[in-house]
Amino acid sequence: MSSALGLPKEVRETASVIYRRALSEDLLPGRSIEGVATAALYAAARQMQTPRSLDEVATVSRIDDMEFKRTYRYIVRELNLEVAPADPASYVPRFVSELDLSDEVERRARELLDTAAEQGVTSGKSPVGLAAAAIYAASLLANQKVTQSEVSDVTDVSEVTIRNRYQELLEAAETAN
Repeated sequence: MSSALGLPKEVRETASVIYRRALSEDLLPGRSIEGVATAALYAAARQMQTPRSLDEVATVSRIDDMEFKRTYRYIVRELNLEVAPADPASYVPRFVSELDLSDEVERRARELLDTAAEQGVTSGKSPVGLAAAAIYAASLLANQKVTQSEVSDVTDVSEVTIRNRYQELLEAAETAN
């Protein structure tokens, strides 16, 4: 799973530490090994600031979404893992690269996200959705044409979410200026 997600070796090692802790604290009974391994990998990626979305991890896992999410919450709670909310900006470089956009788009997307965070617009919103919208808005500002559909395909975020978040990001930027 780690290779399929393009995660570095350190994330895989952290995931194995989390998995072994879950095993030693007897958290596996009633849960699948695959479920606990998937939850450990997702938690490790977030801890190591190389987050992948729930959907990305679920795609490479052999368990269903509900089991994955339930097991993840259980493991984090029982092991008292420190998992900060994912920063939308941490997704930007990877998505910009996959869309073959410029450094200017990446810089502007980060600026939009920073401004939105300062204005409190990002609270309670999906980090991946915010990153997708910021990339779309930044590409327009930088005159690099990319469609909402293309951004949606790469980020696995609906076009409706991109449209809604993109409006919110631009309004936050206008308010700040």
